[in-house]
Amino acid sequence: ARDKFHPQKKEINEMLEKLFRQIKEAGYVPDTNFALQNVAKEEQEHILCGHSERQAIAFGLLNTSPGTPLRIIKNLRVCGDCHSAMKYISNIAEREIVMRDANRFHRFRDGLCSCGDYW
Repeated sequence: ARDKFHPQKKEINEMLEKLFRQIKEAGYVPDTNFALQNVAKEEQEHILCGHSERQAIAFGLLNTSPGTPLRIIKNLRVCGDCHSAMKYISNIAEREIVMRDANRFHRFRDGLCSCGDYW
């Protein structure tokens, strides 16, 4: 997160912005309760887009073939907002997203998660 030296930084950020616009159009509402900084609401939404799992998704979408499942391993629990965003992204990008967090595996496909939103 916040890596300013990655060679694909610009493309990853552009992909994050594109995904954010697309999922908002599809009905996603950011849950800014997961942005713990005391800043304006728009800035909180921007902070949520910078979470590492979203950056990993953007990187995966840029560097894998369409239809390829994306696999992410996280050493912390995924936040509720990212969990919600992943459901929308899996539907919009038409990708299966498998994410292992500190508690369980999540398999996002067609806008749903295998955990049944019990995480």
